[in-house]
Amino acid sequence: MPDKEFSSKMKELRESTGLNRKEFCEKFDIPYRTMTEWELGHRNAPPYVLRLLTYYIDMQKKLDQNGIDEKKLGGGSNE
Repeated sequence: MPDKEFSSKMKELRESTGLNRKEFCEKFDIPYRTMTEWELGHRNAPPYVLRLLTYYIDMQKKLDQNGIDEKKLGGGSNE
């Protein structure tokens, strides 16, 4: 995927969560500098990273919409 396409998709994904870059990095344990370089198009992550983040965020939204606490399912973040 070209840098601009990857960077725009990564930024769009982060913005869809309502989190700023720092919050997103903390939630997903991604170094801030790495995320910045992804969003600026200076570096690309492997394609599976974008797919996994998209999947996780989509599933989280579905759980939230249905009032399901992911921690009760045995998953979730390290918060």
